[in-house]
Amino acid sequence: MKTPETIIVGSQKIIYLDFSGLKKKEEVKEQVEYFEHFIHKALPKSLVTITNLEDMYFNTDIFNLFVNYVKGNNPYVKASAVIGMRGMMQIFYKTFIKLTGRNVVVCNTKEEALAALAQKESVLV
Repeated sequence: MKTPETIIVGSQKIIYLDFSGLKKKEEVKEQVEYFEHFIHKALPKSLVTITNLEDMYFNTDIFNLFVNYVKGNNPYVKASAVIGMRGMMQIFYKTFIKLTGRNVVVCNTKEEALAALAQKESVLV
């Protein structure tokens, strides 16, 4: 099981959630549940997150799982970015945004995501 990683950028704490390389639906589901438990312990609108989806197994069941996961996390997350979206994930992205109500910044690399989140004025509190 992958654990959340805390990254400090200036005075901002960013939580890195790594789903990369998970190849089975069951693995993805277990990881979602683990991260969800972690996130739901946070104060409302206190988290800034980067989610890595690189080379992760993806289908419509996983899409629906992530929609519910992100909706459930909305009260705790004030800003987020995602890296590693490819293929079908990119196709589903606009629908994902509509269903979750979250504006997730899409980036190519972890470094790009860190920079994007650090630049958001709402994050630099």
